[in-house]
Amino acid sequence: MKPVILALQFMTRLPLPQVRADAADFAAAMRWFPLAGLVVGAAVWAGVWLGALTDPWVGALLGVGAWAAITGALHLDGLGDVADAAGAGHRDPGRVSEVLADPHIGSFGVVVIALQIAAKLVLLFLLAQRDGGWVLPAIACAARIGPLVWTLILPPLHEGLGSRFAAATRWRDVAIWAVLGAIMACFVPALAMAVPVIWLWGPWVRSRLGGISGDSHGAGIETTETALLLAWVTLS
Repeated sequence: MKPVILALQFMTRLPLPQVRADAADFAAAMRWFPLAGLVVGAAVWAGVWLGALTDPWVGALLGVGAWAAITGALHLDGLGDVADAAGAGHRDPGRVSEVLADPHIGSFGVVVIALQIAAKLVLLFLLAQRDGGWVLPAIACAARIGPLVWTLILPPLHEGLGSRFAAATRWRDVAIWAVLGAIMACFVPALAMAVPVIWLWGPWVRSRLGGISGDSHGAGIETTETALLLAWVTLS
């Protein structure tokens, strides 16, 4: 259970018991990121359902708030950092690592985070209108299969989170979650969109940033979640 608890501690802000763990235990926690996604999606579903009792827009607002609260805005932070790094690296690729390491957020990051929140707000409104909150755990779970794939197909950008996870991730872990994802897609066909989105994120990160890092994992999760929400709203 230690890797499961560590995965939930890293991916959520749930009050969980502290466990003794070393670097290997923490790296192995990545195998359970999709499980943490189920928990995140359930929390967002609860927010959407509760708010939709008043109005779908209230449901969407509570859903976005729950999404940010339970994750501690971890992935939004990564999305903003990647946007800043990609923007700065457009003219000077040598600045990518420097910008990613900068704790401050720039104009690219502000704009992209604002657009992401607006996109989720509108998509959750449409989802709430159609009583589709039940798909949120599956969407959040599928999006978190991405880090397992990116860790295996991309070189680590620097020593840190990305390189630590690479040592413990295996293709059989991806295969197991892919099978579960395929089963979920039988009930939620929009989840099939996760395959091209997750796969295309890899080449984009390699071309714009040069490798994978904790920030690009978070940004990829945010991108995949929004793409899957859009796919569900379109197909529904």
